[in-house]
Amino acid sequence: MNEIIDALKKFRDERDWQQFHNPKDLSLALSIEAAELLEAFLWKQPEDADPEKIKEELADVFSFAFLLADACDLDVKDIVLAKIKQNEEKYPADKARGTARKYNEL
Repeated sequence: MNEIIDALKKFRDERDWQQFHNPKDLSLALSIEAAELLEAFLWKQPEDADPEKIKEELADVFSFAFLLADACDLDVKDIVLAKIKQNEEKYPADKARGTARKYNEL
């Protein structure tokens, strides 16, 4: 992940774009790119979505997410593993297996 973040920052810095990469604007960009990812599936069966479009938009989502984590001085590995642990407590496997119900409905 550090290699990816370093490459993203190098790309950004070569273009003097850090001035635009504050947490608010990175959050907005992340949301917009996530919407563009959704657009790849709009009005289609999931298997009919263009894999190249999915890869392109997902890369944008990851890019802005990594840059946002960096801007907020957050370690991606740490926060994702902490969230998994939190979800394990909210969604015990023996109660959540095979259901899409929310934790408070299990």
